Amino acid sequence: MNSHDYHWVKQIRGNLLNFCSELEPQDFTRQLDNFASQSIQEILLHIADCYHGWLGSFVLLKTQEPFIPKENRHSFGIEEIKQHFEHGDTFVDEVLKGPLDEPLKRPIPWRAGSELITRTPGQLLMHAVTHEFHHKGQIATIARQMGYGPPNTDVLGIED
Repeated sequence: MNSHDYHWVKQIRGNLLNFCSELEPQDFTRQLDNFASQSIQEILLHIADCYHGWLGSFVLLKTQEPFIPKENRHSFGIEEIKQHFEHGDTFVDEVLKGPLDEPLKRPIPWRAGSELITRTPGQLLMHAVTHEFHHKGQIATIARQMGYGPPNTDVLGIED
């Protein structure tokens, strides 16, 4: 992956976030049983947290506590979520400037007593991106179940 490829990820994310900004507030925070009782709001934060955790914390060692605490999540509106993603994008930018294929062997910083794991920055970046696309599909499905028509969340749905 390179900066150009990641630009596509951000472009598609922007389309989805703009769509989510038009949802009724009660739908944005509605928890659905068939999605582990998670709302669109919670899933978006979970996606962004993945970038903060694996890239900001594990790869770059920028933070020991990369996740938004559960007790604070309810206060995040779409603008705060966009800012959380933008902060995660700074980690991606930094990771892309370094070697992607050099293995890092260390404990998971946010897990006390974690065993050592070995991963490359490239693997963790790919994990964060595929994780995002997986959950964007969930968000699109949730939105459809609530009667909305979500945007295309596939890279083939954007212009280069």
